[in-house]
Amino acid sequence: MDTKRAMEIYNSKDTFAVHLGEKSVWIENVDETNGMATVQVGSDPLNTQTVSCDRLTEEGEE
Repeated sequence: MDTKRAMEIYNSKDTFAVHLGEKSVWIENVDETNGMATVQVGSDPLNTQTVSCDRLTEEGEE
């Protein structure tokens, strides 16, 4: 996904199904300048990764 869409999801009150590969993630922060997002992998709040926004996909997106 692009950085703009990641920001829309991050700022939304709604819940979106976002994936990093096969894993479900929550977007915790978006660095628009560098096109990076910090995500929580699964339900473990200690399992976070910072990845390029283009590695994230929405449910149904290929």
